[in-house]
Amino acid sequence: MQFNSLTFLTFFVIVLVLYQWLPTWNAQKRLLLVASYIFYAAWNPPFVLLLLLSTLVDWHLARHILASQILSRRRILLTLSLLCNLGILGVFKYGNFLLDQFISVAHLIGLSYQPPQWDIILPVGISFYTFQSLSYTLDVYRGNIRRSASLLDFSVFISFFPQLVAGPIVRANHFLPQLESPKRIEVSSLGLGLALLIFGLFQKVVLADAIFAPIVNLVYAQPKVFDTFSVWAAVLAFSGQIFYDFSGYSLCAIGVALCLGFHIPDNFRSPYAANSFSDFWRRWHISLSSWLRDYLYISLGGNRNSVFRTYCNLMITMLIGGFWHGASWMFVLWGGLHGAYLCFEKWGARFQTRIRLPLLGQMFVVFLITTLTWIPFRASDLSSVMMIMERLFVFTNDYQSLDENELFLCLAAIGGTLVWHYSQRDFVFEERLIAWNWDRIAFMLGASMIASFLASGGDEHAFIYFQF
Repeated sequence: MQFNSLTFLTFFVIVLVLYQWLPTWNAQKRLLLVASYIFYAAWNPPFVLLLLLSTLVDWHLARHILASQILSRRRILLTLSLLCNLGILGVFKYGNFLLDQFISVAHLIGLSYQPPQWDIILPVGISFYTFQSLSYTLDVYRGNIRRSASLLDFSVFISFFPQLVAGPIVRANHFLPQLESPKRIEVSSLGLGLALLIFGLFQKVVLADAIFAPIVNLVYAQPKVFDTFSVWAAVLAFSGQIFYDFSGYSLCAIGVALCLGFHIPDNFRSPYAANSFSDFWRRWHISLSSWLRDYLYISLGGNRNSVFRTYCNLMITMLIGGFWHGASWMFVLWGGLHGAYLCFEKWGARFQTRIRLPLLGQMFVVFLITTLTWIPFRASDLSSVMMIMERLFVFTNDYQSLDENELFLCLAAIGGTLVWHYSQRDFVFEERLIAWNWDRIAFMLGASMIASFLASGGDEHAFIYFQF
């Protein structure tokens, strides 16, 4: 059930009507829980049991952690939570990958091992709700949460349908307090929420799917047949596609939640206007990067130890962050590259010089390197990465070229994206939207809806982050 589907629109309208009609707050929360499980079951009904298992295990373990004053017992309970959540994630997301690596190693040392085919379907959103559930037990263990949530509240927190399958990853200390007081649909929140939903769908349907995706899919499928300019266009296009696809989903999730009276933190803040790689990770997929910082990087020691240990902590965090995205060495490579950039940046900060690029120069360098680093994220294997890199830097013009109109539209959209990010780099989009006058908002909403309607007749693309 995707946000850009008639099924979701019907589902959401029914939920809104019932939500406003129900007389008590407990009844409304039960509706949200049932609606969330129906929303998740629409993908694959049996996997609802995994969501329920994760919810029940962490709720019970967190209660016992809160009740215990014995440190060793608390550690055992936290370990059980980690083993259960990461074990489920490991089996369903990384089982096939780990088995393939074991077979490859066995072949390298001369052993012939061919186990039965182990085809496991990846439950949609499992990485997101697993990290969200884990954050609760970790916060309880650390003392950041001092009283247990009710099972109903905790279940709604884990399964809240607007952000269930692709984030943003919400923290318990941000969301659970919102469940303590009744919510009613207000005109102002409903209007802003619907506006964010429309803008999010515009980003997904028009920019990500209609403008960027066709170029990306065509060139990445056969990079060796295209000329240098076309390959550069595809690489730049993926920077646009991955941003608008995921930012679009986040805006939709924030908007849908706001319609129901809930506030979800922003997940993107003009990341292509970043002037450093650390700044990029403060702006890109904020809910994941902050999760990795707070629960992994700091737990490893952060920058409290030696310089070498700090670099190791950065690399471990980014490698795991890359692997979180999927069971592929390409994601590990992508995470490792970003880890190397952060280490180099931290190392360079120790040798400040008087010669510094202006802001636009810093932004251009970070955007260019980030764009090139998206190549292993999108490419299927290392040979494709090498082929694309060769096409980028060994000039060729005697190969196939993309359609000129598609190229112009793609490059214009990328240019417009960079200008927009630069103009918005110090602002939150929702805050700027509230400050605009109604004429401007109405014009943008109308244009977005018309463009989305006109672009919706092509191929449908699932949100990219559904696979993570």
